[in-house]
Amino acid sequence: MAEVRYYGTGKRKTAVARVWLIPNGEGKIQIKRSKNKILSAEEYFGRITLLKIMQQPFEVTGTTGRFDVLCTVKGGGKSAQADAIKYGIAKALLAFNPELRQVLKKAGFLTRDARIKERKKYGQRGARARYQWSKR
Repeated sequence: MAEVRYYGTGKRKTAVARVWLIPNGEGKIQIKRSKNKILSAEEYFGRITLLKIMQQPFEVTGTTGRFDVLCTVKGGGKSAQADAIKYGIAKALLAFNPELRQVLKKAGFLTRDARIKERKKYGQRGARARYQWSKR
C-alpha cells in the first residue's frame, strides 16, 4: 500500500521548494539534491537559525515531531531556500488539516513574501544607481 503524503509548494525570491509531509515520522527534514543524494537539513544548511526557520510552522501548530519532511529545492540562496521550505511546509500542513488555517494565517506563514530583486533599468548602472554625471 502506498504511503500517504501531503504536498505543498513554497517560493521565496527565486527559490522554489517542493515539500512532502509524511505522517507518523520522527521530525526529520531531508533535502533531495539529485537522483540518489538525500541530505539532512543540518548537513545542507549548516546553520541552526535556518533550521529553526523551517520548523516554525510545526511549533506554531503543535505538530513538532509528528511528520517527516522530504523536499527538493532549487534556486536562490540558502536563506531564501529555508523560507521557501517553511512556506511549503505551511501549505502541506494545510492540506493535512484545513482547520490549521487560522493558526498559520495569524502567524503569517500563509502569506508569500513577494519581495523580489528590482530589475536593472537602461541608462543606469543598476536598479536605482545612476551612472556618474558631471555638470561641468
